[in-house]
Amino acid sequence: MSIALAQRVAFVASDADAAQQALRELRQEYGVVAPEDAELVVPLGGDGFMLETLHRFVAKSVPIFGMHRGSVGFLMNPYRLEGLGERLAAAQPVTLYPLEMTTTDEQGATQNAIAFNEVSLLRETRQGAKLRISVDGVVRLDELVADGILLSTPVGSTAYNLSAHGPIIPLDAEILALTPISAFRPRRWRGALLSHRAKVRIDCLELDKRPVSAVADFTEVRDVITVEIESRRDVSMTLLFDREANLQERVFKEQFLT
Repeated sequence: MSIALAQRVAFVASDADAAQQALRELRQEYGVVAPEDAELVVPLGGDGFMLETLHRFVAKSVPIFGMHRGSVGFLMNPYRLEGLGERLAAAQPVTLYPLEMTTTDEQGATQNAIAFNEVSLLRETRQGAKLRISVDGVVRLDELVADGILLSTPVGSTAYNLSAHGPIIPLDAEILALTPISAFRPRRWRGALLSHRAKVRIDCLELDKRPVSAVADFTEVRDVITVEIESRRDVSMTLLFDREANLQERVFKEQFLT
């Protein structure tokens, strides 16, 4: 007999063997609820699958309690079969607001996508991207030659942004990180911290020999001319965490790792 939970909980899983095994165990223990009928969703996998889940359910805006059954699990709670009802009742919420990317490509077509981690612009060929950076309508950097640049949310600051030597941002700081990726010129520019209200525009220069792609989490647009990015405060998702695995504390601790 399945154990009844206080909410209608849907379990979803990545293709990883460990995630699929956990999916079978949890459904046997707690029952099966269709995702479209769920009041709460439990993804099983790693951080990549967590991002997929956030995008999948953003229109429904249901709370998400992830359990780690993949590779990287920074956004996940530990996996345990027992006591799920008690864990959900005591879980601490964290609200995430995405960035919205609006691209214009060489054919003049526009496309929108959201990103909970970061929006990144990346060179497509052996030659570095040449970019002009504007913030709130003011050109702040006439020319950046680099592998690319990214704009990161606080939760995304420990992901690609950190690998590109960008700053770690506390979740409640209401700040975005603008971080160059392998900058060639100007070499000493390390990026900027921006208000979450900032509107960023990136113009791609010399596109005939320096094509650029833009990526919002896992949505990629090739051969972009301009990319505009701003925070969407009218869209949000709630992640739930065990008290001992609180995301706010986990992000803060990352600043002191040696």
